[in-house]
Order: sequence, then structure tokens, then C-alpha cells
Amino acid sequence: MDRFSEYRIMWVLVFFDLPTETKKDRKAAADFRKKLIKDGFNMFQFSIYVRHCPSMENADVHISRVKKSLPEYGHVGIMCITDKQFGSIELFYGKKAQSAEPVPQQLELF
Repeated sequence: MDRFSEYRIMWVLVFFDLPTETKKDRKAAADFRKKLIKDGFNMFQFSIYVRHCPSMENADVHISRVKKSLPEYGHVGIMCITDKQFGSIELFYGKKAQSAEPVPQQLELF
């Protein structure tokens, strides 16, 4: 199988709904977002972050990191999809179609 196949390359999506009623809640939510960003996730929408991974094995590493940084309260979902599936996304700003962001280049060091 091709090493860079659109069926092998994965996208990890993390979506969450975290409480923000108290100062402690807001800090926990901000810390969770910061950890996602530090691990290479990019904000897709306010409560949806995505990360491009070259393989399912690499995606598993990042999913494990997300699980270790889960806040005490709130709802968090993690989904893994192929690059092929992510490429079929339709984006809109209002009723106007938007083109998808270009796929980031992955640099692999040995």
C-alpha cells in the first residue's frame, strides 16, 4: 500500500462542550485547548480541533495524549477519519461555499 495513501493518512477531530460557569471551569477549558494546540491540533471551529496524522499509529499517539489531558467535567468526543473522508467535507460561510484549507505538509525526519 502506498505510504501516503489518502486512506492511510488520518485526521483526528476533537470536539468538546466544557463548562465555563466558574473561574476554575474556564481555566480548565483554556488549559485543555492549550494542550491540544501544543500537541499540533488546529482550531477548526471554536470547540472543534483537528490534527493531520501520517498514519493510524501516529493518530493513536495523539489520541492517547488527548485522553490524558481530559478535563474533569464536560463532554469530549474524539473521531478519527481518513484523509479521503476529510477531503469530501463541504464548508460554508453563511450560504456561501468555502474552499477547504490546504492539507499541511508533513515533514518526516528519520
